[in-house]
Amino acid sequence: MLSEKILAAAFAQAVKRGTLRMTTAKGQTFTFGDGGLPEVAIRFTDSAAETALCLHPELKLGELFVEGRLVIEKGDILGLLQLLLQDTHGELDDLPLHRLRKIRQWLTRRGENDATRSKRNVAHHYDLDGRLYSLFLDSDKQYSCAYFDHPDASLEEAQAAKKRHIAAKLLVERGHSVLDIGSGWGGMALYLARVAGAGPVKGVTLSEEQLDVSRKRAATAGIGERVKFELEDYRATTGHFDRIVSVGMFEHVGLASYDDYFQTCRKLLKDDGVMLLHTIGRTGKPYPTNPWIARYIFPGGHLPTLSEMMPAVERAGLVVTDVEILRLHYAYTLQAWRERFMAHRDEVLKLYDERFCRMWECYLAMSESAFRWQDAVVFQVQLAKRNDVVPVTRDYIAEREAALKEAERMELKRSA
Repeated sequence: MLSEKILAAAFAQAVKRGTLRMTTAKGQTFTFGDGGLPEVAIRFTDSAAETALCLHPELKLGELFVEGRLVIEKGDILGLLQLLLQDTHGELDDLPLHRLRKIRQWLTRRGENDATRSKRNVAHHYDLDGRLYSLFLDSDKQYSCAYFDHPDASLEEAQAAKKRHIAAKLLVERGHSVLDIGSGWGGMALYLARVAGAGPVKGVTLSEEQLDVSRKRAATAGIGERVKFELEDYRATTGHFDRIVSVGMFEHVGLASYDDYFQTCRKLLKDDGVMLLHTIGRTGKPYPTNPWIARYIFPGGHLPTLSEMMPAVERAGLVVTDVEILRLHYAYTLQAWRERFMAHRDEVLKLYDERFCRMWECYLAMSESAFRWQDAVVFQVQLAKRNDVVPVTRDYIAEREAALKEAERMELKRSA
């Protein structure tokens, strides 16, 4: 069949290191690679699955795995992705209709994240059963890239280091007012209040599940008057803040809303204020979101390049005072999440079903592979209205991290 020939040619071109064995629906077997590791064996259950993968590989790879029509008989989905991506920079094949699909994705993406759609998109992922996230995240429920400041850091240590690193760049002082855009389960806002001494702190989220957890955490910590969480679109937020932080939220803004986002941040930031934006991005050319991720995991999402972000920053009149690129940190984070998820897979199965477990296994593996073998990174962009509100060298970051680490120890003693 033509689909068999196309797949054989595509895999032969993609797989240079390691071993991939493909068995077609008709029982024919092909082997690709140099015979080394990793070794992965896949099997198609029907010929239509082979054709589907040829016509739309970025979408259908995940769909066929979840549906059980692409069976991994040896190895796992991450190993398969490694074989396909480690030497190709993400390009599986230049198959027919590839250019047309790219154009279609760009066109359908524009204007999709108004306030109503944004809330619906957030609910799709973040309003899942809270017990799910407790099974694989750290104890503080940090659902964004950790910061591995030493090679043998645990996930908990790396997530604590991430909060410390961000707080240091924010130059938070006691009594500073802070806005946390996309506040998640409240960990960053609570850290800024309890450890860095900020207050009042306001966190805004579109997830009802996260809002409920955040408010309970603030009340339990006894700082409910100093840290407030609201179910609110950032575009509806009012007031002026000394500091603005946004961690893992900008990926959901959508390219068409970048001007709204940065102009809103400028309006909310005081003249001598500082903002820290922590977002997944890409170092290659601008490219639409993976269609499987967009359909099943993060609808409305887009991973920006700096070339897409910076024009909107400039139009908003903000000053870029620092940019740091975290490269493999998210790969390490996702590896920890995936390993924890798989270790608790039976518990996830009690919450949802087999299809959901396959979907999330695929999501975590695809995400990890993007940071290991493609061009996904994390940008930390520091912004201000003036160029004189941040120290002229970066020495202050390490100095403040050391002070915050000591403050963490003191806070731990008070809480004991």
